[in-house]
Amino acid sequence: MNTAEYLVKRLEELGVNDFFGLPGDYNFNILYAIENNPQTRWIGCTNELNAGYAADGYARLRGFGAIVTTYGVGELSAINAIAGSMAENVPVISIVGVPATKTIENKVCVHHNFQDVNYYACYEAHKPLTAAYAYLTRDNAKIEIDRVLKTFVRERKPVYIAIPIDIAKMEISDKVVSYDWSSDSDTLKLVSGKIAAKINNSKKPVILGDVLVKRYDARIEYKEFVSKAKIPVTNFLMGTNLIDMDYDLYLGGYYAQFGNSEAAKYVNETDCMIAVGPVYTDLNSFGFNLPYKLNDHIAIYGTYTYVEGVRYDNVKMSDVLESVTALVDSKDMSITKPRIGYERAHISAGKLTSEYIYARLQEFVKDNDIVIAETGIVPHGVAPMKFPHNAELQTQTLWGSIGWATPAALGVCLAKPNSRVILITGEGSHQLTAMEIGNMLRRGVKPVIIVINNKGYTIERILSDSPEDCFNDIMQMNYSKFARVFEGDVWSAKVTTADDLDKALKVTQIMNKMCYIEVCIEAMDMPKLTQDLIASFRNAKSEVPPAQEEECEDKSSGFGEDNGSCAFETVVHKGFSEGI
Repeated sequence: MNTAEYLVKRLEELGVNDFFGLPGDYNFNILYAIENNPQTRWIGCTNELNAGYAADGYARLRGFGAIVTTYGVGELSAINAIAGSMAENVPVISIVGVPATKTIENKVCVHHNFQDVNYYACYEAHKPLTAAYAYLTRDNAKIEIDRVLKTFVRERKPVYIAIPIDIAKMEISDKVVSYDWSSDSDTLKLVSGKIAAKINNSKKPVILGDVLVKRYDARIEYKEFVSKAKIPVTNFLMGTNLIDMDYDLYLGGYYAQFGNSEAAKYVNETDCMIAVGPVYTDLNSFGFNLPYKLNDHIAIYGTYTYVEGVRYDNVKMSDVLESVTALVDSKDMSITKPRIGYERAHISAGKLTSEYIYARLQEFVKDNDIVIAETGIVPHGVAPMKFPHNAELQTQTLWGSIGWATPAALGVCLAKPNSRVILITGEGSHQLTAMEIGNMLRRGVKPVIIVINNKGYTIERILSDSPEDCFNDIMQMNYSKFARVFEGDVWSAKVTTADDLDKALKVTQIMNKMCYIEVCIEAMDMPKLTQDLIASFRNAKSEVPPAQEEECEDKSSGFGEDNGSCAFETVVHKGFSEGI
């Protein structure tokens, strides 16, 4: 088969059946390979950034995703999405069609180039944002594809392949190469024994699960470990609902001092923290407010594990969990189970508030639903919800690129066509990428879309010097009518009261079509978790004298090395004004 066909075939074997992107004259041969494969299909998007976000959403649920763009103008339009996938360990392959080999070798100035011709500028730009990258030639095409895909499977991060027009059509061997890898058996035995011994000798162990459990396909092993160990368990925001929330030893989510005091108490008093798949960021861990140094405990990552400050490489997360489960004693501990989730929403004819919205959405979400929460304030309202059995929450908490959620929801819908997808976004974020609603209708997917219209960038209003700063205003739209601009079957509504929202959500239950609800609230209305975070940050800022603040700046070189209050205060004083 030819190079493009080989690449598409190998990706299809990894579970990539949908390829997102835009056509361009340099990538047509790649698109033909997609269309000619009976197991794959081309999903043309509105723009390359949306395509990258859609591939990211697809990969989160399917395991791997793919975007195809054209040289220069296309790939650079998608690069922010690739960077977000890199930040959050989402395996998306960026496939770029580039000019023919002779054109490159002769430095001919063709379209989508610079006057000072440089055919490798965009390739170089992708290097820091991908785990592996290749520029295919006559001599290396198959070797490089196999090398890049091995890294793709192992690291679960984005990769990049540039394919010249002529190389895409060049015949290569179709000999199958395995991309899987195995844990080093001696290291696995050593690290599993150390972890099990440390847990067995502890008095107050706590398990903290997070999003890398999802990325490295270790959910089953994680649940079996939790079930066998019988240790209290919590999670960071991005790891919401890794464990059934009705589980007897589930403490609820960890929000530091900003909520759920029971989880905070156990984390602060533990003598054995077992962090599985943690992503330590300001927003995910609620300000680095942790009683231990990162990686100076048990920390199990995708391809390596830390035990008491020592790193052990070449061990799969799933293998480590399985081995530890076989060795660990059941602690059979008990907890005073905290209340998880919101109290039942009170319906009224008055103005809508966040307090009602998220409590009502908690009732709305059902088993096996997938909730996509846009960055900003929305995750603070969604994360404290009590999720039902096998419901899924997806956020982009680390990279935090507004606009991600809408096209990501398209990718999720195509990755899991039998699941109900609920997109919750603010109107400011939605405006960036809302044209992908048309593509959802074109593809016949039927998400429930909830656009919270609070008249601008509320999270930025909170962070800037004055809520009235004009740069946080945006053009107002009639969103419920916007959804009907596109050709397709959609039901939409605009709601302003709790009673309106309740009725609208009930209507969606009987609609076999996309449902789009504009939810209007006051500009400064926000979830309680956001209110508590802002109040705490402002209090900290007012209490620290200038001399102490200056001292903190000198000690804040790396959160990974020093997790003390100094680093956290530096985030408050320096970072918050910069948008954290």
